[in-house]
Amino acid sequence: MAEITLVEAVTQALAHELQADPTVLVYGQDIGVNGGVFRATDGLQQRFGAKRVLDTPLAENMIGGIAVGMAAMGLRPVAEFQFMGFIYPGLDHILSHAARFRNRTRGRLSCPIVYRAPYGGGIHAPEHHSESTEAMFAHIPGLRVVVPSSPARAYGLLLAAIRDPDPVVFLEPKRIYRAVRQEVPDSGEALPLDRCFILREGTDVTLIAWGASLKETLQAADKLAEEGIEAEVIDPATLKPLDIHAIIDSLEKTHRCVVVHEAARFCGLGAEVVAQINDYAFDLLEAPVQRVTGYDTVMPYYRLENSYLPGVGQIVSAVQETLDYPAGDRR
Repeated sequence: MAEITLVEAVTQALAHELQADPTVLVYGQDIGVNGGVFRATDGLQQRFGAKRVLDTPLAENMIGGIAVGMAAMGLRPVAEFQFMGFIYPGLDHILSHAARFRNRTRGRLSCPIVYRAPYGGGIHAPEHHSESTEAMFAHIPGLRVVVPSSPARAYGLLLAAIRDPDPVVFLEPKRIYRAVRQEVPDSGEALPLDRCFILREGTDVTLIAWGASLKETLQAADKLAEEGIEAEVIDPATLKPLDIHAIIDSLEKTHRCVVVHEAARFCGLGAEVVAQINDYAFDLLEAPVQRVTGYDTVMPYYRLENSYLPGVGQIVSAVQETLDYPAGDRR
């Protein structure tokens, strides 16, 4: 079996569902003839036809909106926004309609939509191409927010997202689109939504990260292991709703925690993770939860973007700080 990248796993999942379910269709700007800016839909229009894989005008408001009508009438649209920074014109439809449809109709109608978007920095892109605003979508009742971090999880989670009866914002970390390869059987087997994945077991500190930030987080865990510090690494994968139970289970072993994300710090999703830990697991903590994040500024251009993104050294330093904190001292 050939090994594939994360972006190829996305293609594989889309092809599987287009083949298996005639109500599924895929559309977006340049996704048909050109196969998408990152080639995530490469070859799908030739295979399934222009009525199932549709090119749209450069009109994100329309891309966000027509999915609601399609879903209400029994289709399962997968709408691609070319970059997360381009999604904002479609927010009214996503937030005001797709997310509210089940509530508005008192459960009579659901809204099975997947809104896909490449997101995050690290590819030397211009302005509006490196957004990490996942917390904004996680704040909205009625939306599920999913971020894969490997080819296998991209395949399984996208299958689950397409089959879900409610709207899913599926954010693909483009910095790791082609960073690793895995064998991913095209089995049609979905991975569970709303569940954390334990990528590495440990007893000294819990590291929580998602998307591309897991690359540096796992590297930091390897470096810590050289110093005799065993870090447990958790990938939430579904950011909303958050599987806080898995995090609590980890804290029962480690009692210390560091949360890592590349989004800006203020009101970033890490703050919600910390708040839930304080709500449900405060008595387990032997030190305050640390956050390693991006800065409260716009993602800089390529010469400075690596200075913006959380690095291995910052994660290791945060772990050392939480390990050095005196147990029981909560002043």
